[in-house]
Amino acid sequence: MLPILSALSDQTRLAAMRLLYDGDEHCVCELMRVIGATQSRMSRHMQVLKQAGLVVDRRDAQWVRYRMPPDLSPDLKAVLDAVFRAETQLNRERNAA
Repeated sequence: MLPILSALSDQTRLAAMRLLYDGDEHCVCELMRVIGATQSRMSRHMQVLKQAGLVVDRRDAQWVRYRMPPDLSPDLKAVLDAVFRAETQLNRERNAA
């Protein structure tokens, strides 16, 4: 569980997981554009998520496409839900202050 939480501790990786949480496949070019990261930075972050078992990839010509594994366990989905809820609550509290 520690590699998963460690992988989710970075804002860039957490933002990428939020985008991938819809279950669709997303090109690294889209992740770069939405998150505002360079290709090399995005690739490093996606490698961390891949090593933690949170994403799978597929090469498509010059780009790599990422998605959540179709067989992601319900427990791991529950962890992601909890992390996203906690992040949302923290953002609300920061905005209210």
